[in-house]
Amino acid sequence: VQLQASGGGLVQAGGSLRLSCAASGSIFSINVMGWYRQFPGKQRELVATASSRGDAIYADSVKGRFTISRANAKNTVYLQMNSLKPEDTTVYYCAAIGVATHTTPERDDYWGQGTLVTVSS
Repeated sequence: VQLQASGGGLVQAGGSLRLSCAASGSIFSINVMGWYRQFPGKQRELVATASSRGDAIYADSVKGRFTISRANAKNTVYLQMNSLKPEDTTVYYCAAIGVATHTTPERDDYWGQGTLVTVSS
């Protein structure tokens, strides 16, 4: 299973970006897909996650500004980021949690390579 993230870049404060992450491989189902971010010297933190039923969880710092969505048939998760702030600047990682494949009985977790979001003031 591989996760390919895209959509990061440079934007001015108040602007918007949309991150995408597609999971590929012999996937049967994915329990949760989501986005995390990691600031220098800090642990990776949750930004937003979405269950296969569409239930979403957001970090308090992004509520009302970010929206997560999933296309289950495409094993893809999106993160629409609006009203971006300079403090949102960091690397964002997509995650697929509880992935069942056609080849292994256990569920595993997978991470994407990270995409840099830079918000200028």
